[in-house]
Amino acid sequence: MYPDTTASITDTMHTLAYIGDLSMGQPTEHSLRTAWLAARIAEAAGHAGDHCAAVQQVALLRWSGCTANAPEFSALIGDDVGMRARMLSQKNDPAFMQSAEAVFREIYQLSEIHCEVSGEIAAMLGVSADVERALRSIFSTYDGAGPSHLRDGPVPDSVYVVALASDIEILGREQGVARALDVIAHKSGKAYPAALVAIAVQHAATWLEQLERDEDWQAALDFEACTRSSAVPLELLADVIDLKLPWMTGYSRRVAQVACNAAGVMGLDTDTQLRCYRAALVHGIGRAAVPNNVWNTSGKLSAGAREQLQLAPYWTSRAAARSGALGAAADIGSYASERLNGSGAFRACTHTAIPLDGKIIAAATAWVALQSMRPWRAAMTADQARATLEAEVANGRFDVNAVRAVSGAAHTSAEAVENILLTQREAEIFRHISLGLTNKEVARELAISPSTVRTHVENVFRKLGCNTRAAATLKASTLRLL
Repeated sequence: MYPDTTASITDTMHTLAYIGDLSMGQPTEHSLRTAWLAARIAEAAGHAGDHCAAVQQVALLRWSGCTANAPEFSALIGDDVGMRARMLSQKNDPAFMQSAEAVFREIYQLSEIHCEVSGEIAAMLGVSADVERALRSIFSTYDGAGPSHLRDGPVPDSVYVVALASDIEILGREQGVARALDVIAHKSGKAYPAALVAIAVQHAATWLEQLERDEDWQAALDFEACTRSSAVPLELLADVIDLKLPWMTGYSRRVAQVACNAAGVMGLDTDTQLRCYRAALVHGIGRAAVPNNVWNTSGKLSAGAREQLQLAPYWTSRAAARSGALGAAADIGSYASERLNGSGAFRACTHTAIPLDGKIIAAATAWVALQSMRPWRAAMTADQARATLEAEVANGRFDVNAVRAVSGAAHTSAEAVENILLTQREAEIFRHISLGLTNKEVARELAISPSTVRTHVENVFRKLGCNTRAAATLKASTLRLL
């Protein structure tokens, strides 16, 4: 069975902001600082109450769709994380501009994926309609030149407030206040209204100084106002994390169920089973910091690429300090790559230093990964995966009891869910599409025509109310249709 586990709106938004900052190559306080600046701009513009809370929510959720279009970014320019960071810094050096041209040519498609997923996340969080609308049009510009995906009505003002706040935060930090205001002035009347630019000119230096001087600035942030719910399923975070790599669709959920069941097989109490489940759902937070072209590499990795991969669990552990009540889950989840003989990442700790929950997570992630398709290999059978892990146990890398438990618990890892929304064929076809396969590849796999695949995929999109693969995958995962 699936454990009943939720997270608070505040903790979820903080964690989504953290994942977004990693995806954009930003310091992990970027979205929080932007939220604080956005509230100051809104106040200076004469707004208060719900409007100030709304701009803070938009700032925190602004990059929540980043994992969704990472595959497309990577296909265009390779390093999706580094390219996004350079685009935000607005340093137009020749080398950057040459690489960025490919992104600019596809900016509408990239922004559509991002905005649709951000909007779906907003709807699942139960935020106000204005916040959801803002996220669905987050790349809109005041002069109308930027990509907008709203079907009707004006773009919410919070889009421009947050865009300005983000520019103040990034440019002020990277290039200094004077240069930041110069760039912002050139965007006046284009990216955001001139009236907001005047506010920035008057207050930006003082605000940035206050952010650096005042250690309690986060106390002024309010993320729970303007929401219709007080808690959301923790699985939402798992699904957002897994969107970064199509071949990982549903991976964190499967690991969570295996880890939870394994804890039960080992005779551990229900609290420990729940801890394992929650930790497994968020163990992949740090994957957002690593470019997709590194994850997709087959064969030997460079030393730099190996270092990036080894730091992924480090970034998960760092989330523990930013995620409130989710911190304990993130901390345990960060042991997923540790090995008993000290050969793992990132702590390289040994048997006695790894908590039992961490040993279970490590075994569960490996068990599920071995039986999942990867770009460089086919999925193993259960027997092959078991033999591989038993060899790893013999080499002193995995806990023998944890490996026996995950391989023994796997057959009862999930409940069957009645799918009343999609037909069996639609679900089967879209399950392949969600893993990143093209229509032609699915047709070849299932021995049907590409036109048949296309028809079924269009039906799935229509039934789910989505226009992009990423958004449909997120919604189907949330509804447990995959």
